[in-house]
Amino acid sequence: MADTAAHTPVADSPVVTPGKMSLPTLTAMVVGSMVGAGVFSLPARFGVATGILGSLIAWAIAGTGMLMLAFVFQNLAIRKPDLDSGVFIYAKAGFGDYAGFNSAIGFWASSVAGNAFYWVFISATLGAFFPAFGDGDTVLALALSTVGVWLFHFVIARGVRDAAVINRIVTVLKIVPILVFIVVLFVSFDAGIFADNWTATDYGDLGSLNEQVRNTMIITTFVFLGIEGASVYSRYAKRREDVGKATVLGFLTVLSIFSLVTLSSYAVMTQPEIAGTRQPSMIGVFEHVVGDWGRWFISAGVIISVLGAYLAWTLMAAEVMYIPAHNEDFPAFLGKENDKATPITALVVTSLSVQLLLAVTLVLTDALNFMLDLCTSLALIPYFLAAAYALKLGLTGDSYQGVSARTRRKETIIAGIATAYTLFLFEAAGLKFLLLCSVLLAPATLLYVKARSERGRRLFTPTEIVLCILIVAAGVFGVVGLWTGFIAI
Repeated sequence: MADTAAHTPVADSPVVTPGKMSLPTLTAMVVGSMVGAGVFSLPARFGVATGILGSLIAWAIAGTGMLMLAFVFQNLAIRKPDLDSGVFIYAKAGFGDYAGFNSAIGFWASSVAGNAFYWVFISATLGAFFPAFGDGDTVLALALSTVGVWLFHFVIARGVRDAAVINRIVTVLKIVPILVFIVVLFVSFDAGIFADNWTATDYGDLGSLNEQVRNTMIITTFVFLGIEGASVYSRYAKRREDVGKATVLGFLTVLSIFSLVTLSSYAVMTQPEIAGTRQPSMIGVFEHVVGDWGRWFISAGVIISVLGAYLAWTLMAAEVMYIPAHNEDFPAFLGKENDKATPITALVVTSLSVQLLLAVTLVLTDALNFMLDLCTSLALIPYFLAAAYALKLGLTGDSYQGVSARTRRKETIIAGIATAYTLFLFEAAGLKFLLLCSVLLAPATLLYVKARSERGRRLFTPTEIVLCILIVAAGVFGVVGLWTGFIAI
């Protein structure tokens, strides 16, 4: 590891900025962040929940909701060009320091859970060839994941810019097997199977159409995580307007890929067969069509894709710890850089946290899905607060001076839809994961207290005291639930 000859930045000190990123590089960060493990699990995750009709409705809802969120990030980049590290700073600007702190912690913790999920997913993929890896929750799987975590740590410590270039290359490599999967399956299209899968009612009771759609919401949200990638890296953009463009371009690319992967699977296998496919389910579906070589081909794609996504998410996690420390919202030690301008302390804390979460997989009953759902639930916090801030701007008119009433009205409607969508996702996530989020947020408040104390700032406003009490109470209830078995993990 490079020597840490870094400093702790203060609010008015210059930030050491690596080379600036172009629109293609920023777009690759968005695509690379979203196209990870999730796409390879889509066939079975949809297959256990619904048929073609339900999947079309689910993608329409998720696509509309997440597109509105993409537009929110685009609009915020235009209306508030002075705000960098979007996910954290929007919550702070709109609702105060403590809300911004929780948004940053939520996003960071989501990235940690997502990265733990990625290593479990890689090990589960290897488990199809080497049974000792099991479903990614064995001692051997933990050992492999540990080596991977720290290898990536040292790569990223060499410099954020270098890692970002690597991610752009990996993004191209991992898209190829996914596109091959889609093309081959549609060439093998079976009209009879596709027709039987339209509602899949002949195969068993999947519940009402509404239930089917609701049961897909967590996975559709998970696969879109990373939509804020360009916003997080806004301080590295060559041109500010590229941030919004990269967000929307990346989203539309990924939405097309995800929906086609789902629909093409229904064209070659029945719904029960898809539902029973071992994860990563794209492997089993492709192997069903082309034979044994398909297992190796997609497995290679899984590993490349997941490693690329891990890189992007680790970069974002370190950034979202570094920026609040730079803005005096996190303790100063988290703002230290090394001689490569990498936020090294934040990176170390992130890698250690991923390592800890991986150790927990040894006692989880379903490590893969637990990490996926926890990651998604935590990400809803910053998404909701960013959308709510955009709605607040539209309603109050702040930053809309000299802008036409029509533009303001359009952007306010977009922000309103995005806010409603994220609220719906909270309800879809369920009480269990909301309480688990509070279990993580409650003790993290100590970091907020330390940051405020070391700068001699007021700890809480009256409103923030109420919010803190609610978070701590929910955290205590979550711990009690885990202890008593009310919350099963």
